[in-house]
Amino acid sequence: MKLLIIEDDSSLREIMLRALKGEGYVVETASTFFEAEDKIAGYSYDCIMLDIMLPDGNGLRLLEHIKSLGKEDRVIIISARDSLDDKIEGLNLGADDYLPKPFYMAELSARIKSVLRRGTASVNNIMKAGNISLDITSRRTTIDNKEVPLLKKEFDILLYFMQRPNHIVDKAILAEAVWGDHIDMADNFQFIYAQIKNLRKKLADAGADTNIKAVYGFGYKFTDNEK
Repeated sequence: MKLLIIEDDSSLREIMLRALKGEGYVVETASTFFEAEDKIAGYSYDCIMLDIMLPDGNGLRLLEHIKSLGKEDRVIIISARDSLDDKIEGLNLGADDYLPKPFYMAELSARIKSVLRRGTASVNNIMKAGNISLDITSRRTTIDNKEVPLLKKEFDILLYFMQRPNHIVDKAILAEAVWGDHIDMADNFQFIYAQIKNLRKKLADAGADTNIKAVYGFGYKFTDNEK
């Protein structure tokens, strides 16, 4: 799961970053309206934490921009302005939740999990595709009710594809989604190829009826084996 924190307070931003990374999320940050706008234009996020009061713009206008792009990123507004008008406007613009400052990290974590459950339409945090089942909370993978051990990044890759069935995913977007900002320092995508190769083999060996298929010249697609 990939998150974006849009917050100009450096101390709070760092606290949120460390706490959410500690829970296993891939987390990126932005401290200004324009930095956030640039990240949102280039990438998709499972959930965005959005501060209303940014030094170079209003977070609500950024929320409008996100929705105008047709993105499905979940958005939680975090703001020191515990104003009913702001809350109503934010929710009307399409925010999924509104969390006033100050807040406890445990509450933020619970809010994120809540909106992610809505976003993935999972039941009890379980995602299914064919005979594959992922427990997002325990990070457990089963095929025909038999557990299949996956490494952390293999699980993250499989989850990313299961959230986008039959969608062609570019390898660069996949790499950035699973590894985060520092992927820009990589010289090539050999590590992606290796991770996907290993994951595909594990799924096939376990008898999965759905797998990750290469689409020449474009990337990868998660689809039924007969397609």
